[in-house]
Amino acid sequence: HRLSYLVHLQTQHEVRMRMVGMTMSVVQREGVLALYSGLSASLCRQMTYSLSRFAIYETVSDQMKDRTHGPMPFYQKVLLGLFGGFAGGFIGTPADMVNVRMQNDVKVPLELRRNYAHALDGLFRVWKEEGMKKLFSGATMASSRGALVTVGQLACYDQAKQLVLGTGAMQDNILTHFLASLIAGGCATVLCQPLDVLKTRLMNSKGEYVGLLHCVRDTAKLGPNAFYKGLVPAGIRLIPHTVLTFIFLEQLRTCCGIRIVT
Repeated sequence: HRLSYLVHLQTQHEVRMRMVGMTMSVVQREGVLALYSGLSASLCRQMTYSLSRFAIYETVSDQMKDRTHGPMPFYQKVLLGLFGGFAGGFIGTPADMVNVRMQNDVKVPLELRRNYAHALDGLFRVWKEEGMKKLFSGATMASSRGALVTVGQLACYDQAKQLVLGTGAMQDNILTHFLASLIAGGCATVLCQPLDVLKTRLMNSKGEYVGLLHCVRDTAKLGPNAFYKGLVPAGIRLIPHTVLTFIFLEQLRTCCGIRIVT
């Protein structure tokens, strides 16, 4: 539900409501379940976007570590994160666009709603009504955003964990994983928020933007803070998501007997 009202905040053309106000407005008009609109599309997005970027980053990272018998330099982690995130962002663009549209539906008049039943219905209707090209509307922005958030999450997590363990003050345990992922979540939130705002506006547009630069100029008219609109709910969503992701990932590695070179 945090992602749902984050979309509502980012698609405002004027700053009329803050996080709590937007949440209460949606609940009063549509009910509590409206906060979970687009859940199927959100899950579909994670199964395409996140699966792809994690698979690329972890696979190549493991191969590099096996070859050098040591951790990668930070710049290599950043480059790998950019590549994996860009690829994952492109793959996940169709589900991401349907996700944005489904969540934004609850705040528009009934006659203007798209009323997608679920993620697959949304994907099929966009392809049928607007063409295959529309499914990848905002792909450049989504891919760029994916690249930055992957650098913030995966590359920064690996580096933060390496630095924490390097001090000798902490062991490779769940507390270290929590601290490193907390740092990574904060980095990812700050890095990707401007692109997240632009991506959301492009994907939810009905033809009012002729391109990325037009969207940038239109958003800039609202002031510099417009590019960080929804930063707090973005952090509330992304930081716990990052912490839980890496804690579970590290536990899976431990259970599966996978040795991590740090």
